[in-house]
Amino acid sequence: MAARRKIIRIDLDRCNGCGECLPHCPEGALRIIDGKARLVSDLFCDGLGACVGRCPRGALAVEERPAEPYDERKAMENILPQGPHTIRAHLEHLREHGAEAELRTALAVLAERGIAPPPDPLPGACPGRRARSLPEADDPAPGPGTSAPSSRLRNWPVQLALVPPSAPYLRGADLLLAADCAPFAYAGFHEEFLKGRILLVGCPKLDDAAFYAEKLTALFRTNRPRSVMCVHMEVPCCFGLVQIARNAIKASGLEIPFHEVTLGVRGEQLAPVGGRSP
Repeated sequence: MAARRKIIRIDLDRCNGCGECLPHCPEGALRIIDGKARLVSDLFCDGLGACVGRCPRGALAVEERPAEPYDERKAMENILPQGPHTIRAHLEHLREHGAEAELRTALAVLAERGIAPPPDPLPGACPGRRARSLPEADDPAPGPGTSAPSSRLRNWPVQLALVPPSAPYLRGADLLLAADCAPFAYAGFHEEFLKGRILLVGCPKLDDAAFYAEKLTALFRTNRPRSVMCVHMEVPCCFGLVQIARNAIKASGLEIPFHEVTLGVRGEQLAPVGGRSP
């Protein structure tokens, strides 16, 4: 009997067969058949949802149900003929979701075929996506040539959508999950919130909340952070970031101390740093 795992679900009533999802499933799990997107094999669907946000009609979602185990080797048979750009995109996809076992298998398949992994970064790709740890200033003295305190930023990238769950700076870290607007609203953001923490930035209103929930869950499971602080604005939509974080901690099955701070649009702190747990 097939074990339960995450896998793509297609709402055929919503799907119009546009095919926008296909380029984002290089594993070959999706095909357009009789004017609709179809999942042709459980073996090719990794359940990580790269295709979900590409559907203009919201016909794709990730669900948990009995399914045959994903087979990275079989998926690579579909990916290799598509060339180095697709191979690189697939490897990045696995890294970003913390799928380390599948990544090792994919690299092994390339080695067995005598194919070198595509260059890092891929030509035409943004080099700013490369995960980097940054040295943090020891004190708040002004930086060279400036009258402002030194930056407390310790990692790059900072956008949650770009941070790979396998980034080494995430391991056992104190995480700061901040709404996009928070650093602009609060003058003491670096010293009061960012100091000593790893930054993840997102917007629950403009970004893909479902993707954030899945990514944070994978990130928490992979790295077991020491704590999570969520700093958000007072506007109603911004509280969605708190709920995403709480749900991800719960889904991870870990006990992670959670702290929430609410900022006003004029820069005042409306809620003190607390110790509420999800």
